[in-house]
Amino acid sequence: MNDGTLLTDGSRPAVRLERHLEDPPSVVWRALTDREQLRSWFPCDVVVADGRWDVGATITFQFPPEVIDMTLTGRVLAVDEPNVLAYSWGEEILRFELSAEGGGTRLVLVDELPAGIAARNAAGWEVCLDRLAGLDPAPDAWRPRFEAYAAAFEPTLGRQEGPPDGYQGD
Repeated sequence: MNDGTLLTDGSRPAVRLERHLEDPPSVVWRALTDREQLRSWFPCDVVVADGRWDVGATITFQFPPEVIDMTLTGRVLAVDEPNVLAYSWGEEILRFELSAEGGGTRLVLVDELPAGIAARNAAGWEVCLDRLAGLDPAPDAWRPRFEAYAAAFEPTLGRQEGPPDGYQGD
């Protein structure tokens, strides 16, 4: 576990995760915005209207049918290349902040979300960010992370939900 933190100072809770990546911000930015590169680490296919990350653009998030039959929609909320990218993802808001650090990039991901899914998402984002960093986590790597986050977050947020109905991945 990379110690994601729970933020409760906003209108909704958020989970904050941080990674140091070896590549400079311009390279990491492409990993966040290029559809082909997103496929290597993001949990679903990301299709931005007209292929352009412009504020207000609509986004479709299609999960693989063998994992779950689910499609989410969103909208681009902020773009400051290569520093900040924010968008809605279903009921959530994802914000990626990039800054140069030690020849690479410090990536901060903040996921503003419904309280009951904080542990699930923190664990899932850890696995995704591991992939982004070039690691190959075990297929069930999120499970022990979820258990740890659920134990940490439940006193503040209440019961934490596991995978959504119909989820077949691991």
